[in-house]
Amino acid sequence: MLASMKVTRNTPDQLILANTPWFLGTALILFIMAFVAPGLLIMYDGVWQGSIFAIAGGGMGCIAFAVFVRRTQLILDRPGDNITMRWRSVFGFKEVRHKLSNLARAELESTQSSKGGTLYRPVLILSQGMSAGTHPIIPSYTNSNGPRRLVDSVNGWLANARLDSGTPNA
Repeated sequence: MLASMKVTRNTPDQLILANTPWFLGTALILFIMAFVAPGLLIMYDGVWQGSIFAIAGGGMGCIAFAVFVRRTQLILDRPGDNITMRWRSVFGFKEVRHKLSNLARAELESTQSSKGGTLYRPVLILSQGMSAGTHPIIPSYTNSNGPRRLVDSVNGWLANARLDSGTPNA
């Protein structure tokens, strides 16, 4: 999921990182159709067991689609002094906002997997204000390079802005 999170805009005023899981969504829709279409054809031939095939296979695909397909967007907006984190899935839309001036840095948060490996997720560290603390960008951990790239992008954008304005790094 996070491995495909990409920088969609990187200007001195704005950094936007987004992930829209087109491949996963398309693959799951094809999976659903691979069970529903034959199941309906079997039902059309008068065999009621085709409904079980369509409902069970299509249902599993629908559940996987609902759980795993989520669009994530992180917007750092300097003129508006905003951090906007957005998530959209079949369950709805969620948006969280913080003040950009409260952002100290991005970090990798780690945990151990059940197999003994280390998993990571990117978090934002807000050093002051009502939202001070650690704020995960995504809820899940992964062993891919995605979290590292996201953290490097955010910290690089923050460092460039601090150098341009003459403000020392926090």
